[in-house]
Amino acid sequence: MNPIATVIFDGECRFCIASLNWLRLKADINAHPFQQADLASFGLTRPECEKEVIALIDGKVYGGAQAVAQLLALRGNRGLSRYVRASGKLGDLGYHWVATHRNSLPIKVLTVLLERAVR
Repeated sequence: MNPIATVIFDGECRFCIASLNWLRLKADINAHPFQQADLASFGLTRPECEKEVIALIDGKVYGGAQAVAQLLALRGNRGLSRYVRASGKLGDLGYHWVATHRNSLPIKVLTVLLERAVR
């Protein structure tokens, strides 16, 4: 079976790794840390990938909150996916907050919960 999505992510981010592992419990996802990937082969640049997670699905490129929404849908979390999509700019702001506060207590707690869910 071929992966249904390719994700380019920050391989140095514990939250990102935990999130991908959680997604992979129910979705066949091919993932590459941007630090080691041949980004040009995906039509991406390092600055794009340093800024946000990228999901390549059915020939389309999604970034940030929209990538998260697409990946949640692929995992089967359609309600949460619709909520992220419908939140528009608020979703983008939420994504940006998480990305810039990876070492905050709420994100550390969420990371641990995701890691436990995968075990």
